Amino acid sequence: MAAEIDRQRIDRWLWHARLVRTRGAAAALAGAGYVRVNGMRIGAPGRMVRSGDVITVALDRSVRVLKVRGFRERRGPAGSGDTLYEELTG
Repeated sequence: MAAEIDRQRIDRWLWHARLVRTRGAAAALAGAGYVRVNGMRIGAPGRMVRSGDVITVALDRSVRVLKVRGFRERRGPAGSGDTLYEELTG
């Protein structure tokens, strides 16, 4: 059995949480500066996030603020992405 994951790359986490369709799109989003981790703009898709971090993502004319609740080894089925985060926006 694999060890418990305590951190993950932001591009991978965004993809596993099903906020974007592809990992490449997640990497482009992070690389373009549309993602913040704990209020700090990131410019690299390799930025590691931990449980409890607050992620701000600009998506499709809206801004979502999410608190990281967990990680996965693999991307799950369609309805499972929301278990990885807590929505902080109204």
